[in-house]
Order: sequence, then structure tokens, then C-alpha cells
Amino acid sequence: MCAWVESSSSHFVARHEERDDEDVGAVLGLLEDTRERLEPVFGAVPDREVTIVLHGSQLELDLAQPLLPVVRRLTTPAARRYLAGWCGGSALHVLAPRQLALRAANVEGSREMLSLTPAALYVQLVMAECNRSLPPPWSPRSTWRAAHWAWLIAGSAQWFSGQTAHARPAIARRLREGERPSFPPSLRDAALLGGTVIDLIAREAGVERAVELVSELPRGGPREALVAVFGGRAMVHSEGTWRAHLARLAGR
Repeated sequence: MCAWVESSSSHFVARHEERDDEDVGAVLGLLEDTRERLEPVFGAVPDREVTIVLHGSQLELDLAQPLLPVVRRLTTPAARRYLAGWCGGSALHVLAPRQLALRAANVEGSREMLSLTPAALYVQLVMAECNRSLPPPWSPRSTWRAAHWAWLIAGSAQWFSGQTAHARPAIARRLREGERPSFPPSLRDAALLGGTVIDLIAREAGVERAVELVSELPRGGPREALVAVFGGRAMVHSEGTWRAHLARLAGR
């Protein structure tokens, strides 16, 4: 059994197995770059040292964060491989880079999406810093809210981390499999298709509007929020625009 060690940077500390020494520097660099990029966008980032735990196996990760396998089972097959980490109350938990690489599909963008998992988890932590009603910490109320707004939370984490730019093959697979996705995406599709909604919001209303949306969840619910964010446009027309955008992203 490999010994566990710690490595640190200016704002992060990584706990990992000794065998991952060569990879941890890239993870810490990614997190520092993400923090620097997000601070002016969101206006606030955690001012404490953030811990990230790099797990050596899927089983180890699932045992440490038992909600993760539950969410994975509820997620569409096209997106399950990309649920490779969890934003916990005291630390970010993610597969070690060597395990993320093994998890990648043999399609363009898969490896890149997985390598950005630590950044996506940190985005979620930043969102919770800006909106204390979002998890972490995880409680029955915050868990319900996260499920209700899954497309916004997961989608923002995906888009602001840069994962959405690499999601084309996974999106194309999702559109070939199963029933037609709903708008906004359901919990089942949130992890993969939520980022496409944020991408559309950023294109049509601006990045600042996407930040405002996640920083203060509208009281009226997701559908009312989408009507407002698109300037009062009827849902049916926004849905049509999104489906056309989804098809373009999938390369159809």
C-alpha cells in the first residue's frame, strides 16, 4: 500500500499517494490558474487554503464520498465517466491524474474533460462562496436545492472550468441515445448538457448574467429564471434556440 503525502501551492494543499508525485504539480497549477481566472469574474473566491484529495481508485473515491455513486447512477450513460470527483465540505475529492487518464474514452476531448475535473470542482466551491444556499456543505436542504438546480450548478462548473469546450463527442453520443433531453436539462442530463445552457446564456446575455444567475437563485424556479435571463423570450423559443445550439455543439 502506497504512503500518503502532502504537496502544496500558494492556495491549495493536495493529499495524494507517493506514486502521484510527478502529476500533482500539474493539478495544483491548474487550480491556481483557475482561482486567478475566477476571482475577477465572481468577485470572491475562498480565502482559506483549499484541500484536494487525489484518490488512487474509483472504489476509494466512492467510499470517501458516498453521494457520488448515487448521482452517477442517476446520470445518463454518456456522462457517467466524467463524474470523477466530488466537492465536499472540507475538501475536493477527485481521482488521481493517472486514473483520470485511464477513465477517458477513445474520442477527442474526453481526456481533456477529465483532466479539468479538479477545476470544475473548484468552480463549484467558488459558487458556494458566492451563494451560501448552494452546497457544500451538504445538508438535506442544500442537496434538494442542488438537485432542483442541477443544470445550473453542474453546467456552471462545467462551463467555467472549460470542460464544455471539449464535450462535443459526449454530447453527440447523448443525442443518439435515449429519449429527447428536456429543457432545461433534467438531473439525468445536468452534468453533460447543463454547460450548453450556460454557454448559450454567456453568448446571448453575457458572462456576467450567468454569474448573477448562479450567485442568487431566482425564487420563481428554473423556467422563470430562463425566461428572465433571455430577456422575456417565451420558453418555447428559447428551447428551440437551445436545441439548435446543442446540435451545433454536437457537430450535427
